[in-house]
Amino acid sequence: MARNSIGKNLQITSFGESHGPAVGVVIDGFPANFTLDLMALQSCLDRRRPGQSDITTARNESDQAQILSGVYEGKTLGSPITILIQNADAQSKDYDALKDVYRPGHADWLYNEKYGHRDHRGGGRSSARITAGWVAAGALAMQYLNAQGISITAWVNQVWTIQAPDTNTLPSQTGINGNSVRCWHEETANKMIAAISEAKIQGDSLGGAIRCVVEGMPAGVGEPVFGKLQAVLGLYLLNINAVKGIAFGDGFAASKMRGSEHNDAWKMENGAIVGATNHSGGIVGGMSTGNPIQLDLAFKPTSTIAIAQQTIDAEGNSVTLNATGRHDPCVLPRAVPIVEAMTALVIMDLLLETE
Repeated sequence: MARNSIGKNLQITSFGESHGPAVGVVIDGFPANFTLDLMALQSCLDRRRPGQSDITTARNESDQAQILSGVYEGKTLGSPITILIQNADAQSKDYDALKDVYRPGHADWLYNEKYGHRDHRGGGRSSARITAGWVAAGALAMQYLNAQGISITAWVNQVWTIQAPDTNTLPSQTGINGNSVRCWHEETANKMIAAISEAKIQGDSLGGAIRCVVEGMPAGVGEPVFGKLQAVLGLYLLNINAVKGIAFGDGFAASKMRGSEHNDAWKMENGAIVGATNHSGGIVGGMSTGNPIQLDLAFKPTSTIAIAQQTIDAEGNSVTLNATGRHDPCVLPRAVPIVEAMTALVIMDLLLETE
């Protein structure tokens, strides 16, 4: 049985395929009588949509959100919210030659092995195209969190070997969205864009890392045993296509530190207890500390590349794959709103637990 739903108190169910009529999401558990900002919802989808720059896929979808249920006169009803996003620019003929070919780095063979039948067009259900619905759901969750003083900010922190400098100041949305790669540091962004453009010319692809920061979190969100905050965040975020790793705070660098270096001492600040430092990334013992949550996600390079690759077909014959179609040479720029959305869904789900 395929699992297409996630969440306990705020559950989302994803539907659709890459080249089907539409993709979308059903959101169940969203509180009633909440006024939605539909322009903000569309803005999140615009940041994820394909065809937005020279360093993303040429597939050109408007990704206009259609709310079919759960909202009346701009307010939520407490009933399931259904959001539909049409697929208007699918070019399925690009995938005709791939119907019986298993692409390296893709789920083609595994999907067929598991279910006995698959939609080969654009990857079907395995495509990152379906994350449009996740972003729509996350956009509503972010509005709910913003009303409670919680904000989520993500940016491209690394592409290939090019990394943005560390900063103690949260980058502004203007700085992040001021360039096509979504890196706040202009000099680094220009290097990233040049590297992605070069990889695209060569028919290759690049990976990288996204950093995400959650500010305004109350202390004590998450469970100390099963259901640790970092575990629930991992459950959602590791479902994002191409994600291969996650780290919190100092992450893997903590393995090279002493306890005296890594421990965050407690202090009083404005009448509240917080960590004097934040090596833990805002999570200690599975629960939020009240400090900003900081996490990093590692993304692999895009699997579909124009360089010839050796693989096999459905009969087990060796074939040379010369992939066609429209693909991102680097998924990082369009993944930023996906990371923010999934993070928002986690935080909202956990906050509803206590209401």
